[in-house]
Amino acid sequence: MHIAVTNVHLDLGAGRRGTDMGPSAMHVAGLLPKLRDLGHTISEIQSIGTQTYEEGDPGEQSARFLPVIHKVCSDLADVVESAVDVGRFPLVLGGDHSQAIGTVSGITRVWKRTGKRLGVLWFDAHTDMNTPDSSPSGNIHGMPLATLLGTGDPTLVALAGGEPALRPEDVVVFGARDVDAAESPVVKELGVRVYTMSEIDRRGTAVCAEEAIAHISRFTDGLHLSFDLDGVDPKDAPGVGTPVPGGLSLRESHMICEMMSQTGRLAGMEMVELNPTLDQANHTGQLAVWLIQSALGKRIMQ
Repeated sequence: MHIAVTNVHLDLGAGRRGTDMGPSAMHVAGLLPKLRDLGHTISEIQSIGTQTYEEGDPGEQSARFLPVIHKVCSDLADVVESAVDVGRFPLVLGGDHSQAIGTVSGITRVWKRTGKRLGVLWFDAHTDMNTPDSSPSGNIHGMPLATLLGTGDPTLVALAGGEPALRPEDVVVFGARDVDAAESPVVKELGVRVYTMSEIDRRGTAVCAEEAIAHISRFTDGLHLSFDLDGVDPKDAPGVGTPVPGGLSLRESHMICEMMSQTGRLAGMEMVELNPTLDQANHTGQLAVWLIQSALGKRIMQ
């Protein structure tokens, strides 16, 4: 596989500083040589940066740092679109989850030109379906999925082109366990299938994951894995800005990445919300690399 790696140095969408260093932590953990060991070719490496918190004005409190985040996501969408256009696999390293607006918009711009639909597994402790009207914090990393479904700031929605990037029936949120009270009605209105941790605990991770992948595969031509590390239990992934106890274990997280790989339909991946300032000896950075390897073909017995 020819992989286009994009580093997104962004933390302005989050409530805590530090995710802008996430890509560097993954590279320190040896991501590129480990992907080459799997037989992949790294076709290109690009970095998209942004101003620091100290340089800018948060602006409207309902959507903090909106102009800067719009610029980052616009640039990222262009980079991803160019990579997909020439047949490269987009691997995007973050960065807070607001970047997904750019990643997914870039993929779907290409796919819409040929009438193709993208299915998305959104691995996350949160549903990320707030809007500027519902968000209690105004942090845009809590809004990307709503934006990609066409609800939210119009300038961000428009990055996908003339229509929303995704359809609700093509998306699953997996591992949710922290949904804002004002966000819940938005989630229900949009109609996205959400696997909460209580359902996963009751029915079993493997059963729910198989069902989730089947769900996003029904009408689509390929799949994207948007992996927020706070979906993993904080015992295994301490280096995240919004940790929520009771998440998926290390082994369950690997299993989901392996299952996505085994579909043979994975068309893109992003790994987000790694905050090295909160990590322990780059433990979460190493975990992120292991998970990417699993999604891109590594098995216990090769």
